[in-house]
Amino acid sequence: MSIDKSERRIREMFGEISPRYDFLNHVLSAGVDFYWRWKTVRLLPLAEGTPILDVCTGTGDLAMAYWKRGRGVVPVVGSDFTHEMLKLANGKSVRHLRRTSQRSSLMYLEADAQRLPFANDRFQIVSVAFGLRNVTNTQLGLREMIRVCRPGGHVIVLEFSMPTNRLIRLPYRFYFRHILPRLGQLLARNQQSAYNYLPESVSQFPQGESLAEFMRQCGLQPVRWQPLTFGVAALYCGTKPIS
Repeated sequence: MSIDKSERRIREMFGEISPRYDFLNHVLSAGVDFYWRWKTVRLLPLAEGTPILDVCTGTGDLAMAYWKRGRGVVPVVGSDFTHEMLKLANGKSVRHLRRTSQRSSLMYLEADAQRLPFANDRFQIVSVAFGLRNVTNTQLGLREMIRVCRPGGHVIVLEFSMPTNRLIRLPYRFYFRHILPRLGQLLARNQQSAYNYLPESVSQFPQGESLAEFMRQCGLQPVRWQPLTFGVAALYCGTKPIS
């Protein structure tokens, strides 16, 4: 049975869980999410002065990680269509800038990943972390990411997956399908069953070579991917052809 990925449901769901979103991400992943972002922003060298876009940015952790990696000389834009998430992202950005007295080249804007308000061929990297599976029309969202990526640039997808090793897969599946939803729902307390939605959305989304092939079909070539943390997550990188 397909899950409800309508724009209204997704926006309301993430709006409701936004106050505890960061806390739950860190707790439910046992802090491994920090490593996943660290790995993502170091996958490619960054070109000074050429912007990066992080779509479905949520509270902005990956966008902020790219900005820190670029040491302020690589402009970074984070976009999301959930207003409550972006308020938190902006708050974190302001607090960081106050502590460091750095000049900001990081900005956030409210935008749907299916209708990005940017010109063609603009960004050196277009990334999405744990958000592509939430886009109502996944193909449209990915093609929009490719459209705004410059030729020779890269589209990076960080997404959950299921371990292939049986010894790891069985206990992890039990945790992911039974413990994580109950614990998340207990702590988040929202009307949209966000942490029941999580394992359902992951199970119905392509993983591994299937997602890599989907990215190729949307126009990226080549596409490579690697499992992270025993296959609990995977990191995909596709290149937009120059011609």
